[in-house]
Amino acid sequence: MNATYLSHFGLREAPFHKDIDDRALWLPPSKLAVCVALEEALAERASVLLVGEPGVGKTCLLRALRARLPEQGYRLTYCHNATLGRRDFYRQLCTALGLAPSATAAALFHAVSTDVQALGRESRQHPVFLLDEAHLLHQDTLSHLHILLNYEWDRRPLLSVVLVGLPELSDRLALRVNRSLFSRIHHRLRVDALSVEDSGAYLRLRLAAAGCDRELFAEDAVSALHEASEGAHRELDRLATDALRVAARRGKRLVDRSVARHVVTAESPREEEDR
Repeated sequence: MNATYLSHFGLREAPFHKDIDDRALWLPPSKLAVCVALEEALAERASVLLVGEPGVGKTCLLRALRARLPEQGYRLTYCHNATLGRRDFYRQLCTALGLAPSATAAALFHAVSTDVQALGRESRQHPVFLLDEAHLLHQDTLSHLHILLNYEWDRRPLLSVVLVGLPELSDRLALRVNRSLFSRIHHRLRVDALSVEDSGAYLRLRLAAAGCDRELFAEDAVSALHEASEGAHRELDRLATDALRVAARRGKRLVDRSVARHVVTAESPREEEDR
């Protein structure tokens, strides 16, 4: 499938797609600092709270982290379905760990904790559970996580849990009912929105990867798209793609401010792509 705007601008592929290799992900300095802080926390075998508004790149950070960590030192388990009850949550972990799921929540917990302890005793790989969308966790699951972190009389940190979610996750963890878990999370990080400079650099990088060797977005257009996206990668991708479509339809070789403002304010349906 080839969109009209791709041929108009001489692009090999859609520049703002999600299918990017982990090692090719771009992080601005602010997000790179968060990624480094995550690495340092896991090197200490600590647990982490990572929060940010929708679309600012939290999952992107986890992918970048995966690419940066040595495979021989860590075993990462990514869980994205946070709406499960406690039994199904541990069943999901068992499946991700390659363990045979059991019938009861107690048996599932035992299987997961035994596997974690085996890794710790053998010093092969440090297990890390990445729990995305953790603000959606059921309270019974959230209330049980601190038990999963308790090994050898709470003496050895055999497991790291990275809770990733919207800012309200911090408020939930601060509640008295969750104080046992919150007290075990010593690293509390926040992912901020892109700056306007970050947005410009991001657009140029993605366009260059798609075969563009010149500027396609005027500076004031970048500012308009950045303001409308509120510094969120996901929304910037959508708006930038729409801006390229509109510019191509108008026969423009550059996305200027008029095109950017049209995209931001118009409610017209998007153009269909040519097959």
